[in-house]
Amino acid sequence: MPRLRLALNQIDSTVGDIDGNAESVLRWTRHSAGQGAHLVAFPEMVLTGYPVEDLALRSSFVEASRAALRSLAVRLADEGFGGLPVVVGHLDRSATARPRYGQPAGAPQNAVAVLYGGEVALSFAKHHLPNYGVFDEFRYFVPGDTMPVVRVRGVDVALAVCEDLWQDGGRVPAARSARAGLLLSVNASPYERDKDDTRLELVRKRAQEAGCTTAYLAMTGGQDELVFDGDSIVVDRDGEVLARAPQFTEGCMVLDLDLPAADADAPDGVVDDGLRIDRVVLSEEPVTGPAAGEPWLSGGLAERLDDDEEIYSALVVGLRAYVAKNGFRSVLVGLSGGIDSALVAAVACDAVGAENVHGVSMPSRYSSEHSRDDAAELARRTGLHYRTVPIEPMFDAYMGALGLTGLAEENLQSRLRGTLLMAISNQEGHLVLAPGNKSELAVGYSTLYGDSVGAYGPIKDVYKTSVFRLARWRNRAAAARGQTPPIPESSITKPPSAELRPGQVDTDSLPDYPVLDAILELYVDRDRGADEIVAAGYDRELVARTLRMVDTAEYKRRQYPPGTKISPKGFGKDRRLPVTNRWRERG
Repeated sequence: MPRLRLALNQIDSTVGDIDGNAESVLRWTRHSAGQGAHLVAFPEMVLTGYPVEDLALRSSFVEASRAALRSLAVRLADEGFGGLPVVVGHLDRSATARPRYGQPAGAPQNAVAVLYGGEVALSFAKHHLPNYGVFDEFRYFVPGDTMPVVRVRGVDVALAVCEDLWQDGGRVPAARSARAGLLLSVNASPYERDKDDTRLELVRKRAQEAGCTTAYLAMTGGQDELVFDGDSIVVDRDGEVLARAPQFTEGCMVLDLDLPAADADAPDGVVDDGLRIDRVVLSEEPVTGPAAGEPWLSGGLAERLDDDEEIYSALVVGLRAYVAKNGFRSVLVGLSGGIDSALVAAVACDAVGAENVHGVSMPSRYSSEHSRDDAAELARRTGLHYRTVPIEPMFDAYMGALGLTGLAEENLQSRLRGTLLMAISNQEGHLVLAPGNKSELAVGYSTLYGDSVGAYGPIKDVYKTSVFRLARWRNRAAAARGQTPPIPESSITKPPSAELRPGQVDTDSLPDYPVLDAILELYVDRDRGADEIVAAGYDRELVARTLRMVDTAEYKRRQYPPGTKISPKGFGKDRRLPVTNRWRERG
């Protein structure tokens, strides 16, 4: 039985940095070749980054991707890798599509190429195009209609792209019809909480349907609100896991696979779902086993992260990517002494280093002494840069001029803090982090141009109950490593409060967070109506009030900065509702 040494390069790429991404492909190909690989693979659209959104509709960008792909093929050959097949995701366009209404201009395609011998030996486009959640691929791409099969070292390798595995039909059954020995899928599948378990079961199922060993190569890193968690998987034809890469980590997973020899009588022509087999033979001579003294590479089984560590890691990776890819070196966060800003500060220190995190305490007459102390203690524990700038003089000046009362007086304090943070950002060049959580964003418990100020919201998609849980996990993790827990215990245990009036606590305006978050999860994440939520055991009046707060806060959410997505339905592209909207759930 032939042996194929497969190198799966689970790497990060940056949207629009075609030259930099090409260099990464070249660098990791060198590494893969050094490991003796017979076939090298990279993630979906690695050459352009993913998702490219409306850049796909710009012909200059499409042509730049096509030119870079051809140049990369030549460079690989010039470096001595011409005999090594390299699978690269890129942006292409269909040569046959005709302009028509309902089709993206220029017929761009989410494509994959096999580079070999200094040329593009094979190119194909994604067949199933996702059009849900954060995906708009019907807007951007036209689908492919082939079943690509490349013969490498006497093994037929069928190729697919991401959604081709997530949807039934198409290339998975076509791989069986083509009698492939390996199905290789390259992916840029964004992270969601608990998705790793779903992904594993998917790959197992598809391997059994395809009737062959299946390799699922994933991207890692971050792009705007999306995080890619890696977790590349290889399973045999029965669904048994052979290898699994680490989560949230760049790297090259190399493994040896015993695979069936290519069938000389394998069919050509049209197979499942109208897909036409496009078979290219690169090398017929099989490798039958390791040379004397050469080790058998298994790829390894990376240890899995527990649920809290997984989410926390996603927050760190998302923030780190946003800061670095947008050219910033440091971040700025307002430290109130509360749990939200404390968790944001801890995530920031882990993402960019405490030496690059600047915290500002901005107390008012209503700020409690323990909150001021907690902010200072957080700074001491983490080692971040810390300063105190009281807002009392500014507040008094505004009040003397305007004589505000009630909510206007409360919001003025928050807006003064937002203005102060942006002024420091402009002066010193830090990126401002907004500390709002998903519970607050859902019900509008925030001040426009105040605590919503910032360029990125690291915990934007984290419910308040999860904020507490993640803070406790981060402290436990530090203690287990013999380090100082970063978050003061009193920030975790004291009742949450905006401290904008005497004795204020969040529960003055909101239900208890465990109840609130449970209702929000049903309404926001799962689109349940009022009657369904009441039937789940929640008070009808409370449900009606909560849903009304959510519906009337849409205008605020539209103006909130981007932030790391960790749930199946985050605010933004996942959940698109009109601002002007008179529909209300009637429970």
